[in-house]
Amino acid sequence: MLIVDDDPDLCDLLSEYLAANGLTVAAAGDGAAMRQAMARQMPDVVVLDLMLPGEDGLSLARELRARSEVGILMLSARGEEMDRVIGLEVGADDYVAKPFSPRELLARVRALLRRTRAATTAATPVAIPERYCFGPFALDIAAHRLLRDGLEVHITTAEFELLRVFVERPNRVLNRDDIIDLLKGYDRDPFDRTVDIRVTRLRRRIEANPSHPTYIRTVRGEGYLFTPLGAQVRQ
Repeated sequence: MLIVDDDPDLCDLLSEYLAANGLTVAAAGDGAAMRQAMARQMPDVVVLDLMLPGEDGLSLARELRARSEVGILMLSARGEEMDRVIGLEVGADDYVAKPFSPRELLARVRALLRRTRAATTAATPVAIPERYCFGPFALDIAAHRLLRDGLEVHITTAEFELLRVFVERPNRVLNRDDIIDLLKGYDRDPFDRTVDIRVTRLRRRIEANPSHPTYIRTVRGEGYLFTPLGAQVRQ
């Protein structure tokens, strides 16, 4: 991970603490040093101070998001809501107001690492044929149809796209953020329950008992898991 802050004492403190907890840490005092550090090694997470000499943290966060999917955690001595909102809008993943405890920062960095690594894994689809079969179903990618025992099942475009996300990533847990990112044209809203509603509707199309799904299973506290073998997995 990379810490970008013009306070050398804070950089030293955080670097020592985070390294002692198993993270590889580099530090930079401004935008130019950040770019040099990233040219040497691309970090998984950048902890970025909002108030920096020269280029501020918001402009650097915007630049980082335009060039990569690196996790961005912003720091600010000002805890104003507008700063936080603008930081998130330009692409930051999380926000911590100073003063903060190193333990809190470590917890947030670890959570961000889990999310970014899971998203990277989730984003990679497996190669599937134009007609993907599971149980009595066949998802015809080219024709944009779902068949059951050769007969077409009525399915909306939204349900088709969601099912395609699942079949391209079998046996992987996808959380709501993963699914939102993978559904093209979908606007992110942390309080939006549309993903859950789509899953419920899709289950009605493909599950023998939607209340006890076997193809699209809920992994409590994690997300959804598509298992092509369905009920066979539970036996």
